[in-house]
Amino acid sequence: MQNLDVTSTEPSKGREVSLFLFLAAVLIPVLTIALVGAYGFSIWMYQIFIAGPPTN
Repeated sequence: MQNLDVTSTEPSKGREVSLFLFLAAVLIPVLTIALVGAYGFSIWMYQIFIAGPPTN
């Protein structure tokens, strides 16, 4: 019977913690800022090209 080393394919706890910290501290805030910026840019372009200037 073969003795398979399963721990070599599983991520280590330190790698999981560092990946979580990267996601929580870097990736999610950057994506959030990018999405809010893209939404604001789309509203701005809509106002410039479709809605036009405000009128009374």
